Formats: sequence, C-alpha cells, structure tokens
Amino acid sequence: MLKKITTEKAPAAIGPYSQAIAAGNFLFASGQIPINPASGEVEAEGIEAQTEQVMKNIGAILEAAGTDYAKVVKTTCFLADMGDFAAFNGVYEKYFTEKPARSCVAVKALPKNVLCEVEIIALLED
Repeated sequence: MLKKITTEKAPAAIGPYSQAIAAGNFLFASGQIPINPASGEVEAEGIEAQTEQVMKNIGAILEAAGTDYAKVVKTTCFLADMGDFAAFNGVYEKYFTEKPARSCVAVKALPKNVLCEVEIIALLED
C-alpha cells in the first residue's frame, strides 16, 4: 500500500509529484532543493546555506513520516558544480551521521538554478 507523505514544513511539490511516498517499510522522498517553505522562494545563497536549507526540508519530511536521519539508508545528491563537493560534504555529514549509502553527481542544471538537490530513501520501521 502506498501512502503520500506531506508537510507544510517542507516546500510543496512544484510539479506532478509528491513530497514523499511511504511504501511498505520504506520512505521514498522526492529530491529537495533549498526552497524556504515559509516563503516558497530560494533565499539561501552559497552552497553551505543552500545545503542547510535542503537538510531542513529533508528533516521535515522525515519527521512527517515518523522517522529521522538515522534511518536514512540511501541518498542521491546532485550538485550544480563538483567544485562545491567538499563544502557540501561539510554540511551533509552533520545530518547523515550514520553514513547511508550515497551517490553524488554533478548535473548541468537544477530547478530554479539552485546549487544542490538531495533525495532520500529511509526505513520507517525496524
């Protein structure tokens, strides 16, 4: 059974998709970009500030689903510039302390010309 997960503490979907879907014991969250959910705008500048906003958005979705960062099993990270890799990792590692499996790639462009996007898969139950 699939269950849509939504929260006003993370940005609303800007296309034909859900913030996240719970399927069985797993949560599949759509990629999060650094949109401030209160304003609906990208306010953060620079890779560190944008990564912090992305992590806040992911945290809100995890909370809405009843799980947390410690139960994230896989992330996929997209960077507009691989030159931001070290700075991105500096913020990322503060949140993903359990070191989930990860892919990180550079892409030509991201929605709203942001610097990073992260999607996650998390465990809902032990």
